[in-house]
Amino acid sequence: MERTYATEFTDDVDFFTGIEVEHTPAYGKKTLFVVGLQKFQDIHTHLLGCEHIFFGANHSFNPPADSPEYWKAWEEMIENFLCRGYLCSLDIPISAVEEFNEGGLCEYNNFIPQIRIAIPYIKLWNYNTMIKIDDKNFNATNPGVWSHSLHTLMDRNKFTDWNQYNKDEILK
Repeated sequence: MERTYATEFTDDVDFFTGIEVEHTPAYGKKTLFVVGLQKFQDIHTHLLGCEHIFFGANHSFNPPADSPEYWKAWEEMIENFLCRGYLCSLDIPISAVEEFNEGGLCEYNNFIPQIRIAIPYIKLWNYNTMIKIDDKNFNATNPGVWSHSLHTLMDRNKFTDWNQYNKDEILK
């Protein structure tokens, strides 16, 4: 498959830059996108003019079950830049949310956790479809549940079309 821009999945891209297009607290900021675990100096070298660092780009944060070394390496990489005042995001798969909060990244005010929930064929769900934010078990860790209409969650002011990602620049 031919790759046309930096945000498509590739094995040979470690860094790319662009403007943050997703509607997060970093929206509109020049961003360094970091794919996978990278060395501090390599990240620092590519930061010129960036206000925001998006870690885990291209779905590269995907922790294996029971791997504390993996978690520690990611936390240390991100904390290096949080402590230097950078606004940092991490793309977190829904499968990792329970273990994620065992670490301390959410204690930083300049950290943006982005919990990634894939819903394929979203336009095929009917108007009555609900998204329920639940707990791991009844009354286990949350005070209750939150139910949201899928239709209202798909507000056009929160939508980012795929073509908005094609302005990123691959860094070598």
